[in-house]
Amino acid sequence: MQSEQAVVQFRIHGMDCVEEVAILKRVVGPVVGGADRLSFDVLNGRMGVPADAGVSPEAVVQAVAGTGMRAEVWQRDDEAETDRGRFWERRGRTVLTAASGVFGLLGFLSHAVVTGNILSAFGSEGVADAESVPLVARVLYAAGVLTGVWYFLPKAWQSLKRLRPDMNLLMTVAVSGAVALGEWFEASTVAFLFAVSLALESWSVGRARRAIAALMELAPPVARVRRGSEEVEVLPGEVAVGTVFVVRPGEKLPLDGVVARGESEVNQAPITGESVPVPKKPGDSVFAGTINGNGALEVESTKPASDTTLARIIRMVGDAQSRRAPSERWVETFARYYTPVVMGLSALVLLAPPLVFSEPWPVWVYRSLVLLVIACPCALVISTPVSIVAALAAAARHGVLIKGGVYVEAPAGLRAMALDKTGTLTEGKPSVVELVALNGTDERVLLERAAAMEVRSDHPLARAITAYAQSRGVTPPPADDFTIVQGKGAHGRIGDELHWIGSHRYLEERGQETPDVHDRLEALSRAGRTVVVVGTEKSVLGFIALADAVRPQARQTLDALRRAGIEHIIMLTGDNRGTAEAVARETGVDEVMAELLPEDKVTAIERLVDRYKAVGMVGDGVNDAPALGRATVGIAMGAAGSDAAIETADVALMSDDLSKLPWLVRHSRRTLSVVRQNVAFSLGVKAVFVVLTFAGYSSLWAAIAADMGASLLVIFNGLRLLKS
Repeated sequence: MQSEQAVVQFRIHGMDCVEEVAILKRVVGPVVGGADRLSFDVLNGRMGVPADAGVSPEAVVQAVAGTGMRAEVWQRDDEAETDRGRFWERRGRTVLTAASGVFGLLGFLSHAVVTGNILSAFGSEGVADAESVPLVARVLYAAGVLTGVWYFLPKAWQSLKRLRPDMNLLMTVAVSGAVALGEWFEASTVAFLFAVSLALESWSVGRARRAIAALMELAPPVARVRRGSEEVEVLPGEVAVGTVFVVRPGEKLPLDGVVARGESEVNQAPITGESVPVPKKPGDSVFAGTINGNGALEVESTKPASDTTLARIIRMVGDAQSRRAPSERWVETFARYYTPVVMGLSALVLLAPPLVFSEPWPVWVYRSLVLLVIACPCALVISTPVSIVAALAAAARHGVLIKGGVYVEAPAGLRAMALDKTGTLTEGKPSVVELVALNGTDERVLLERAAAMEVRSDHPLARAITAYAQSRGVTPPPADDFTIVQGKGAHGRIGDELHWIGSHRYLEERGQETPDVHDRLEALSRAGRTVVVVGTEKSVLGFIALADAVRPQARQTLDALRRAGIEHIIMLTGDNRGTAEAVARETGVDEVMAELLPEDKVTAIERLVDRYKAVGMVGDGVNDAPALGRATVGIAMGAAGSDAAIETADVALMSDDLSKLPWLVRHSRRTLSVVRQNVAFSLGVKAVFVVLTFAGYSSLWAAIAADMGASLLVIFNGLRLLKS
């Protein structure tokens, strides 16, 4: 996809589904050097043209006008004003559609009143007498036809000029044919119901658009910046990186940043989907759109408003709509050939019976028009994109960023899942898992002595020990003459006695290891533990075992993945085999591959793909990038804090919540099920009415009502995914 800086964006009025996209590709594509150079965002009604295409915006606007649609250069600063628009921009389609229905109803009533026979107003199968319709009724019917076709007639005319029949031309031919046959009620009803169908299509896209727009409303419109002793409200876009802004209790954060002062709990659910507020203190990262708790925070901005995590999510979800799912591409291809075939079949129905079997012309003209109407691919064309967009929006609300329609459907077919160990199955940081006190030492004393020396170190193991001591309420005594022994440990004087802390190797070098201690340390090492030994010059006080803690929900998540249909779960890690197998036993993975380089992970994924065809890979989105790219679906964990993770993966889990994995698989299967239901229902309705048409039991108004009903049902069925 073109970068935003290299693309001129146009707002396209009248682009509501993939059929209009196909028309724009055919007409505008040659003007800009090929259809593949165009990008489309149906959700927001935009088309992108490369800035280096060598054509002026006026030429693009003129080319779009040749499709019956209207284009204008889109300006970011004018987006809100354009969306509100003038009254006619916002309500014109609704007004004309309503007027078409009112005129048609008045025509029907006047027809029935003047003739004194309500049944005569319905007409008959192709044998109506135009003179039998009162003049006032014809005028009202004509007004209903005109207001009904107002929006799709220009598209139909352009379709005819290009000799590329589409559903707009099908409906125009049907309406014109009904008028020519004197079936004024039918003509007016078809025009009105098709206008309603198009309005529903536009509404459904707008409904999905509003679901995405709700993301934009997460961030507050102003930021409160401290200038001297005053707090000044400014637009987030005017806040420079490095500026400190103030967030009061209960307010939303306007920008990404790092807490400079204050402590609070922040509700990150709008970004990460986490259900529990996260404690924040100085030095912690916070995100735009999240909600501050009961404490006031002063936050230093780390990103401009246009590049916050929230802004990137909004852009990603918007761009995702243009990456169409396989079912969307199938429907577009099907509709491309379907419409001309229907036109040909309709012509055959029109000509063959009268010419070959001497059947009456009016009856078969009428039936050919009915066939045109019922065969209109409107419901079929709209059935898939609405479902995909709704699924994308629902996933974003759950903290799952899916990068396109293709990745909405792909998880449904996964049969194997590969997971990185560190930061995925585990929390990615060491924690104390066991205290072993020796030679009569109390556990609390052991922890106290260890923390006294580790409190001065910033090593991850040292931080884990001091954090554990703090959680146990242990206050370490001061350690004098503290000295670090590089790569081995440290020593210092606590009270009158010299204490030391270090690795198994440091213990051996000091010559204080006994056979019993050696065996116990080796057993812990085989179990995947990292061991820190504490002692004095006289004896070993004991040792502290640490490990990268397995996520509490890891085993339940893997069980849920199996219930969701994942046949094989493998753990890939660069860590040593002992540690890897210890984590595997605790989580219940089916297979372990340890001591892997990045290229080894790619090889492992390739083998899984050869065996299972559809394989997901879950990692951190950066170190595992090659393997993520090779998998059928690459999934990044905890992407909220990593720009690279958002960019790298096909799916980004914004929080460190493993339970989103089985949810993703189930959500994908629900989406695919809804898409299949919609396609099958749309085609089924058409098949039934085709049979009824040939049997003489259908009519124009019934056919368009069925098509509109099918459109309505598939729209609402697709929008159900918003509540997933």
